Amino acid sequence: MIDELSDNMPSCRKRDDSFDVALTVAATPEAAADAESAKPGLDFNASSAAKATGAARIKNFIRGMPKVELHLHIEGTLMPELQIRLAERNGLLSTLRYKTVEELDRAYNFTDLASFLELYYDGCSVFCTEEDFYDLTMAYLTKAHGDNVRHVEISFDPQAHTSRGVPLGTVAKGICRALEEGGSRFGITSRLVMSFLRNLPVDDAMKTLEEALSPPHRLHLERKIHAVGLDSNEMGNPPEKFRDVFDRARREGLLAVAHAGEEGPPSYIWGALDALGVNRIDHGIRCLEDPELVRRLVKDRVPLTVCPMSNVRLKVFQNMRDHPLREMLNRGLCVTVNSDDPAYFGGFMNDNYLETQRALGLSCSDIIQLARNGIDATFLAEHKKDHLRSELDRYADSHFFCQ
Repeated sequence: MIDELSDNMPSCRKRDDSFDVALTVAATPEAAADAESAKPGLDFNASSAAKATGAARIKNFIRGMPKVELHLHIEGTLMPELQIRLAERNGLLSTLRYKTVEELDRAYNFTDLASFLELYYDGCSVFCTEEDFYDLTMAYLTKAHGDNVRHVEISFDPQAHTSRGVPLGTVAKGICRALEEGGSRFGITSRLVMSFLRNLPVDDAMKTLEEALSPPHRLHLERKIHAVGLDSNEMGNPPEKFRDVFDRARREGLLAVAHAGEEGPPSYIWGALDALGVNRIDHGIRCLEDPELVRRLVKDRVPLTVCPMSNVRLKVFQNMRDHPLREMLNRGLCVTVNSDDPAYFGGFMNDNYLETQRALGLSCSDIIQLARNGIDATFLAEHKKDHLRSELDRYADSHFFCQ
């Protein structure tokens, strides 16, 4: 269901403090037990029961909560079973580095972004036909529907496919057909972001953009793509290199996002804002290293599409307890929760919410604020955002422990 595009730059509203912190599940089982046992009149069994009840309540609350997802690479949703099936369908199984589901599962043990990207591009090699991209996207939408995702803004990497001789039209048609069907079947609205690979030459990015803008595609005029993005390996590839590409995209009315401040320094976030004119920052976790940058992001309400499980699996942080998501939220930054490349990082939307809540002890009000930030940061028209906000408010109001 691809509906009208917002005329305004997405930005987060200030944090809504009307929700009191009614329930917080401690970051560790030991802390929860200590807190419960300190209450007068509660024995050990009672405290354990209270902890279990509280944990179950917030888990169920997260699973049922309406959500949006803004940082999702469709190629990164390729589950091992589907990768093997598509490889067999296209006669490519012998070309894969890992040829069974079990081998792929064992291989998903990354040391950094570069080690992940090797497997990511290997997985991309199985996509050849429009039906492949349709199957990939429909599989993700089915999972998203099960996680109560209402709206998705999906990125795709055309250069990973056109470089192998797969036409841009084949890629776009398969994805868009699934998005249309997903809208009809699941009621999920969508936006599509065409991302450029920053490790490839700038001229290649411009060529890809011009192809998308020109007949017979004209993807921007048909509202097939709504924004451009910048992804792949940050290090040594600052945003400023792509200034002309993003200027060209903006002249055609396209919005913009860019990966910055994941492995790259805070200066890459400044570059994405000032050189590329982005509407959102993908990741942005290293902003905390630059107080002036934090002040600007808070002042301008620039959304940051954070991907907690991705950050841990790629060793940006050693474990989820070290993740700064809660600090970012408390600093007034417009942070959102997303799954990035969930097939490779072990979790889709509900998994990311559940893991961060458990590790960081997020309260109901924290969870609601993260979901609200996501809605505010979408590329939807304002009345569409209001509809999603109302649904979220009704859901929160129906759970007494969050009031």
